[in-house]
Amino acid sequence: MDYQIIEGLENMEIADIVRLLHTTYWAKDRPAEVIEKAASHSRCFGIRLPGDYTLAAFARVISDGATMFYLSDVVVDEAWRGLGLGTALVSHIVSLPDYRPLRGFLITQDAHGLYRKFGFETATDRVMVRERK
Repeated sequence: MDYQIIEGLENMEIADIVRLLHTTYWAKDRPAEVIEKAASHSRCFGIRLPGDYTLAAFARVISDGATMFYLSDVVVDEAWRGLGLGTALVSHIVSLPDYRPLRGFLITQDAHGLYRKFGFETATDRVMVRERK
């Protein structure tokens, strides 16, 4: 499947991010202005499909740049799930030189199998941790 990974909030539409996050169990009631503020204080990543300028997937990262990063709000549009876009997005993020050597954290109640592919291990029923590489 052809897709383009994009980086930077300036390359995305907030409306697309809000649309995607409002389909999730964790952010369905999060106000648009809170989503925008969180995104503006994070490093944002997305996936676009050829010929389509809306986001098919989104994730953001918060990091101190020295010891840890927090992977947050990973979501794939329901219409495009099961095609490997989540795997592609997480793979891209964790392989970046900025994050590869850092300890990673995320909170999720599902998709543990996806994150295990990238070295994250279950710490509690919802917290996953990837040790420094």
